[in-house]
Amino acid sequence: MADVVLFHHVQGVTDGVHAFAEILHTGGHTVHVPDLFDGERPATIDEGLALVGRIGDDELAARADRAVADLPEALVYAGISFGVAAAQRLAQTRPGARGALLYSACFPITGEWSFGPWPEGVPVQVHGMEADPFFALEGDLEAARTLVEAVGPDLASLYTYPGEAHRFVDRTTPDYDDEATALVLARSRELLDHVG
Repeated sequence: MADVVLFHHVQGVTDGVHAFAEILHTGGHTVHVPDLFDGERPATIDEGLALVGRIGDDELAARADRAVADLPEALVYAGISFGVAAAQRLAQTRPGARGALLYSACFPITGEWSFGPWPEGVPVQVHGMEADPFFALEGDLEAARTLVEAVGPDLASLYTYPGEAHRFVDRTTPDYDDEATALVLARSRELLDHVG
């Protein structure tokens, strides 16, 4: 069984983030859900972004590092939107990664926003809605395509879903899409079963 660490989106560890983690766990996998916001749950995306600004990128990265410090190296890193930054950075830079699940965001593997090259042999899935303005129109979708092309189809997959919602896997947000989330979870469990 796989060990997974799931990083939350910009509204914190909502009940919907917990619910998503619990469904991943039902396959027998262990899912850790660190709280980078120390219990704060911003009511809106704008409030979440303001909180991120107050905490600062360096402190948030340090909190993510502390969250995994005592966990095994052989982790699958997962993130929802804002949480993809921590998940992808750790998957690419912390030794021993078993895989990555990136929901509604993806960083490039070259250039200014890159964490460096993708580690050899590490499988990755990227999931996002095809008309999500944050994912499809701000470069994430293109970054995901480049990542999949670089890593290759045996290890990397990009899944797009009809719609324009961003946090569509969190049932406590207005963006929630039950049908798309069911597909996301099924595909995610395939990766977890494979590496576990």
